[in-house]
Amino acid sequence: MPKTEEPVAPEAEVAEILIRLGAVTLSPREPYTWSSGVRSPIYCDNRRLLGHPRERSRIEDLWSQLILSRSPSAEVLAAVATAGIPHAAYLSERLGLPMVYVRSGAKGHGLGKTVEGGLRPGARAVIIEDLFSSGGSTLNTRAELLKAGARVESACAIVSYGLAAQRESFEAVSLPWFTLTNLGAIKEAALRLGSLTQEELRLVDQGMASVELQLSQRGAPVA
Repeated sequence: MPKTEEPVAPEAEVAEILIRLGAVTLSPREPYTWSSGVRSPIYCDNRRLLGHPRERSRIEDLWSQLILSRSPSAEVLAAVATAGIPHAAYLSERLGLPMVYVRSGAKGHGLGKTVEGGLRPGARAVIIEDLFSSGGSTLNTRAELLKAGARVESACAIVSYGLAAQRESFEAVSLPWFTLTNLGAIKEAALRLGSLTQEELRLVDQGMASVELQLSQRGAPVA
């Protein structure tokens, strides 16, 4: 009998897509600087998915399935501006759900809104983000949605680094969360694809321990 291939777990498939497209890069010897000033061996730029429709479509399909599984009672998708906006739009089409997006601050003109898109008070919202790092932007989005009268059911993203700052801050406000892939799957995929050696993997782990320390010294989530 011909040998059948084992199905690839979604988190491994998504991790490989992100690495192949350069949406996730690992630089254990020369760390990146995040916008918050944190020095990290990993950088995630999921905007690169926008230029690759086939791979992006596959990720949105998996994401839609995940939302249906984890938040089946969702009534609206709420994007974190700006990175979450295109993904929320694609997911809105697939799931047939309305979409809003949440600014980092109120507009300084017009109606001065923070939540854009006509949010219905009492609607069950799922926050759409591209990445969970320390969790700060997601928590800000949650706060604005609650002020606007929504009920925030959960938050989801393509990637989570699994940092304690994010996990603990979400737990503190009882915010369920889920992602398509994670740092562990990304490291395994990088080794499998030959873009990371065992020695570099050790340096990545050291670098992420440094990220945890930097965030703990800063206190509240910053991004």
